[in-house]
Amino acid sequence: MWFSSTPAAPRRCSLTSSCDDAEDVGANPAGILREQSATPASPAATLAMSTKDNLPEDHRLANKPVPFRTMRWSNLFIPTLRDAPADAEAVSHKLLVQGGFIRQLHAGHYSLLPLGFRVHEKVAAVVRSEMDAIGAQEFRLPAMHPAAIWKKSGRWDVMGDEMFRLIDRKGAETALGMTHEEIFTDLALEITSYKALPQIWYQIQTKFRDEPRPKSGLLRVREFDMKDSYSFDIDDAGLDINFDRHHDAYVRIFDRLSLPAMPVQASSGAMGGSGSIEFMVPSPAGEDDVVRCAACGYAANVERATSALPPIPDRDIAELTKFPTPGVRTIAALAKAEGGAGAVHQIKTMVMVLDDAITLALVRGDHQLNVQKLQDHTGAIDIRPATPEETVEHLGASPGSLGPVQVDGIRIIADPSLEGRSGLATGANEDDWHWSGVDIARDINVTEFADLREVRAGESCSNCGEKLEIVRCIEAGHIFKLGTKYSEVLGAHVLDPDGEKRHLVMGSYGIGIGRGMAAAAETHHDDNGLIWPVSIAPYEAVITIVSLKDEASVTAGEALYNELQQRGIDVILDDRDARAGVKFADAELIGIPYRVTIGPKALVDGEVEFTPRATGETSRVGIDAIVDQIVAEITTAR
Repeated sequence: MWFSSTPAAPRRCSLTSSCDDAEDVGANPAGILREQSATPASPAATLAMSTKDNLPEDHRLANKPVPFRTMRWSNLFIPTLRDAPADAEAVSHKLLVQGGFIRQLHAGHYSLLPLGFRVHEKVAAVVRSEMDAIGAQEFRLPAMHPAAIWKKSGRWDVMGDEMFRLIDRKGAETALGMTHEEIFTDLALEITSYKALPQIWYQIQTKFRDEPRPKSGLLRVREFDMKDSYSFDIDDAGLDINFDRHHDAYVRIFDRLSLPAMPVQASSGAMGGSGSIEFMVPSPAGEDDVVRCAACGYAANVERATSALPPIPDRDIAELTKFPTPGVRTIAALAKAEGGAGAVHQIKTMVMVLDDAITLALVRGDHQLNVQKLQDHTGAIDIRPATPEETVEHLGASPGSLGPVQVDGIRIIADPSLEGRSGLATGANEDDWHWSGVDIARDINVTEFADLREVRAGESCSNCGEKLEIVRCIEAGHIFKLGTKYSEVLGAHVLDPDGEKRHLVMGSYGIGIGRGMAAAAETHHDDNGLIWPVSIAPYEAVITIVSLKDEASVTAGEALYNELQQRGIDVILDDRDARAGVKFADAELIGIPYRVTIGPKALVDGEVEFTPRATGETSRVGIDAIVDQIVAEITTAR
């Protein structure tokens, strides 16, 4: 049995005496800080403990310092706060600061404190193990890149202001990497034969993004660690296999992180390629909206989502007629104006500038334009709304009186919900005038039709017809089919079995480590603090000694601490000289999954108190059984 009912008083191990000769500390057991070597150090050696000549023999051989028992709360830097920072909005931001996990250096840049670093590295370890499991090889690439390689890929301009750009002392343009497609592709130039394929390469590296509005703690930052991996194949079939491997690995990763991440169809954005899937965690702190159907499982980011719309009967107005609309500038106002029309019978004309070219984007009056859909369809790099001055210059009227009727020489892209419609109303490109009786085919020179509208909650699922819902989410991971986008421009190719040159077919796959940590905090918390999953908790269990004045409690706590460590449990001993309520509150705030409380009253009965953080329910457990129970609980939960 690990606990003796007649404990000896703990002893202080000094730097200049062995534990056997140490003074009796009695009521001050928190002074026990170090595990002493068998050979006592001399007074002179006290000043040189860090030199390997004065270490025990086994530690000299291993070139390691004397072991220091750091998993005692009294030794650790855990600066918990009474209140959350006033400027924090996201729950994860509040709790990670309040719990002593992170501190902000400046906007978008955070220091990971010891607790935060432990969680961060445990998240990284889960990701790393699943990448290794699919045969991925780990790299470490530079964070600073020459501008030339980004210019060669065409993304130097695409990335815009979000890329940190620098000029070195020699005048060379460089950038801090937002991602590493170009750099990994450059290394892949050394793959020369199809026999070396497939390859999966990855790294966990620091990325930089000059976010215009960093916020929500670790959710939107300007400096962050990310796992980015890349697959190289000879054909699309190989890419499909590696894409599926990553998909399945991500499912396992998020399951181990206890994150309810759902795979959804997504836009590829500046990454390019033929398709992508995001892994989204529902949370009010998220910045992405996901359209999903509870009935059939359909899920897509609003940037890619579609829905089934009921047909709208056209108004029986065949003649194109211009009518006055003084002061009418909105869809709602036109619906109420004399001679106007309801929103479903109006054309909303959005004047956009795509790579310096004026373009009209048309949607139904009751719909909203999704700019990402427009960008994905056109492939435009720079996209923005036209200024009022540009609008007047090209269409002759101010916003509110604009329309596509009889417009020539300008690209016009219309949403399919307008195709074949008639009897519509829209601006006449003359202030205070509108058209009625507009026929899309007859009166508008539509260049092309493309899905431009944003899906709304309550619309029907295209797959099963049931109602769709929209859920705010955190993007926790993203996987892309890049195809040959990068290998073609950077010259990465191999010879196939017939000796023909084939460009490498690539995939790109990312997971934010810090964002995963924040998503877990958003998902697992209550009013008292964080509730970390065991797999990434800073410590798996905490032993709380109620009274340091009770020698039996201190000895029992020490013994339990030692045995749990020996059994492979990541445990911390709360040996602070503080009130029990303070200790309990801190343990709940920082979210340690299991707490064992050792107090004089329960100990007299040969018991301790056991409290899972997730339930908060406390039960008494015999001191002979508590180790096996904790080990079983944690082993199951890992």
